[in-house]
Amino acid sequence: MTSVVCIGECMLELAGSRIPGAAQLGFGGDAFNTALYLARLGLAPAFLTALGTDAYSEAMLAAWTGEGIRTELVMRDARRLPGLYAIRTAPNGEREFAYWRSESAARALFQSAGSATLLDRAADCGLLYLSGITLSLFSSATRRLLRELAARVRERGGRVAFDPNYRARGWAAVSEARDAIGDFAPLVSMVFPTLEDETALWGDASADAVARRWRAFGALEGVVKRGAEPALVFAPTGDVEVPAVPVPRIIDTTAAGDAFNAGYLARRLSGSAPAQAARFAHRLAGVVVQHGGAIAPREAMAELIRETL
Repeated sequence: MTSVVCIGECMLELAGSRIPGAAQLGFGGDAFNTALYLARLGLAPAFLTALGTDAYSEAMLAAWTGEGIRTELVMRDARRLPGLYAIRTAPNGEREFAYWRSESAARALFQSAGSATLLDRAADCGLLYLSGITLSLFSSATRRLLRELAARVRERGGRVAFDPNYRARGWAAVSEARDAIGDFAPLVSMVFPTLEDETALWGDASADAVARRWRAFGALEGVVKRGAEPALVFAPTGDVEVPAVPVPRIIDTTAAGDAFNAGYLARRLSGSAPAQAARFAHRLAGVVVQHGGAIAPREAMAELIRETL
């Protein structure tokens, strides 16, 4: 196993409740979701972010510690609060988000005194994980700091894992997203694009086209996710399609891709071959979509956790 650092934002989450018209309070965020599922699979990642000093932020930190996420890279900002998002789901489990996050603590992470020290500590990790949503939180000048961090990780022998996770509302224009992701892409070792997102961002018509483009950027390995369709795993050993795992009923697809990334990384870091890692990742994603919100109950993952630990 190797040391892992994930960078992103964790927000308060309002998800469906069993009470009509009510919502259940939780927390989530794409890179954070991956960190949490990595922690449940035994990797003890550190999460690099910022929170406030309010009661909600304190509750988050306590919950993260209980899950096994390391919090020594969390900056505290007494002037700001965590962001908030709400989930609405369709009958087929597809979700729609509404956000209140423009002034969240995470967005001011690199404006805080001491953030340079956190970046120095993060540079010593064996695996750095972040996403296109992580990049969208910050200005172009601040994204340069993330690029420099990724370069330092690679120079020291570490790897950089990246989920492009394109969400149009997070960017001023599609051209800004292309520029930011394209600038970061040459530093990516392992990539987890979703075909639907890559089509919207780059116009790719197939998983093969996505894999070719990321290989041209320099990624050595990756998985092109296609929801319930087989994922395309590409690696130096060859390319293979790995079928998804059928589930009885899809409740909420929130964080399915984030969980897939965690399952794949956990298995690859423990020595599994890419196709084996993807099969495990599909199983984990299959568990997550059968529950509401980003974070599935720990007991729902019990079998997968036993297989990993």
